Amino acid sequence: MEAWVSDSAEQPERISEAEHAVMEALWQRSPLTAQEVCEEVCGPRGWSLATVKTLLSRLVVKQAVETEPDGKRFLYSPRIERTDYVGAESRRLVDRLFGGRAGPLFAHLAQSEQLTDDDIAEIEALLKELKS
Repeated sequence: MEAWVSDSAEQPERISEAEHAVMEALWQRSPLTAQEVCEEVCGPRGWSLATVKTLLSRLVVKQAVETEPDGKRFLYSPRIERTDYVGAESRRLVDRLFGGRAGPLFAHLAQSEQLTDDDIAEIEALLKELKS
């Protein structure tokens, strides 16, 4: 799989929330047919197979998904790693909302009581590990 490029000059198109649901299904298990993707995502969202096929087509155009012919159907696989996608999206969030600085993000979460004691302990452990 290719890395999810985060250079602004080569930044891939953003993945919509609906496309992200399809990507999650493919990250969990692939390759999948459109029907198999639909079995994972259609029920909870009230989508049809046609909707899934449209989303898969968009993801292929965005080069986030690749296809492989399998008889009369296609198999779909992610071209990007989930960790690369999450990293790029996290960086975009921090850049856009917090001027590229993670500290204010944590301060905001702490002040709005979005961090549990377990979250704070985990962050402290990560910071201690980074300092070592």
